Amino acid sequence: MPGTCVIGLQWGDEAKGKLVDLLANEFEWVVRYQGGANAGHTVVAGDEVYKLHHIPSGILHPKVNNLITPGVVINPATLLDEVDGLAKRGVAVADNLRISERAHLVMPWHIAEDRLINQQHVSKESIGTTNRGIGPCYRDKVGRTHAIRAVDLIESERDERIAEVAEQKLKTLRALGGTDEELQQVAPERVVELAAAWAERLRPMIGDTTYPLLEAAEQDRRILFEGAQGALLDIDHGTYPFVTSSNSSGVGICAGAGVPPRWIGEVIGVCKAYSTRVGGGPFPTELEDAVGDKIRKLGNEFGTTTGRPRRCGWIDAVALRYTARLSGATRLALMMMDVLSHLEEIKICVAYELDGQRIEQLPCHAEKLRRCKPIYETVPGWMQPVDDARQVSDFPAGAMDYVRRIETLVGVPVGILSVGPDRAQTIFVDRTPAQIAAAK
Repeated sequence: MPGTCVIGLQWGDEAKGKLVDLLANEFEWVVRYQGGANAGHTVVAGDEVYKLHHIPSGILHPKVNNLITPGVVINPATLLDEVDGLAKRGVAVADNLRISERAHLVMPWHIAEDRLINQQHVSKESIGTTNRGIGPCYRDKVGRTHAIRAVDLIESERDERIAEVAEQKLKTLRALGGTDEELQQVAPERVVELAAAWAERLRPMIGDTTYPLLEAAEQDRRILFEGAQGALLDIDHGTYPFVTSSNSSGVGICAGAGVPPRWIGEVIGVCKAYSTRVGGGPFPTELEDAVGDKIRKLGNEFGTTTGRPRRCGWIDAVALRYTARLSGATRLALMMMDVLSHLEEIKICVAYELDGQRIEQLPCHAEKLRRCKPIYETVPGWMQPVDDARQVSDFPAGAMDYVRRIETLVGVPVGILSVGPDRAQTIFVDRTPAQIAAAK
């Protein structure tokens, strides 16, 4: 089972990109398999900070093959901006990035639809869209009639196909009340011209990813799957409707990448030592007080993609146990431990009170989850900096007591601890990156 996956177990923003970057050098393939430019993975290498949205975090390692597989929706303009930004910093992309010909494209009309539909949402509470066209693109993917895939960019009937869809989308946007500027952005002649420019640059990178990936698995090559968003945002299994538009838990790996379950042996579930969420939706452990503000400031909790301030709260062991089981997590990576070093006491949500009853399962219905009151255990903070910790023995006893309690409540061992954004501020508890990659 050569496949290892890095999955976020909360509402995204768990520092998955950092972990993938750390592990990537031990793998031959890094695979991004779902989501789109709504994902933001930050990688810190020395003084350099890289913010990646489409491109797998393995791109910073020249010998690694990077794949964007069919489950991803791609905005070609955003992808090319990312390619150019990396090239200016000396990171070659074209030679070790392949884009699945089956991947769907976020077109200009999807971005306009996202804004127009979201502003007409029946609820006053936003579902949390980034307005980057991700949901409308997935909607067209399932609807099929108006979908544009990467392969369509390099086929001879490209211009005819795109012009036909653009004409139909113009009618939709007019009916939704699109502005003159939005309508101009999706004019058939303009989009046809855009697509031709995209095709010229992306053609060398577009190809099949399914066969090479299956062959790599069958040859026992080391493959690292990079998840986007977090399991609580999964379209089928998350806090619906306040979710993303793809399967962002572990169950999405196989469908998004095209690799059957038999090839996935290790699932690293990534979570912060506390909880954060962006946008609307229930958040049982949210702290709307000075402690929440302190965590936000210490953790620099602002979205990589949107810049929006994140909602902050205590760690939720009920939700974590659910997503760890759902994703098949074999070990946890507990990130941002350094933030908790500044708190005199720390709380852990161990159960909920729903309408007067104690429950230990995550409710399916958003309004039920909203009514849940967290039942906490309170533990003393360790009030010692851990930024310089480089091995488990460097941690205060109180910090390790906290880690062990999380392990017990979630039912999965903690294998990785992070105490800051730099690569060096990561402690592998029981196995090195090389040992993780070689595990069977």
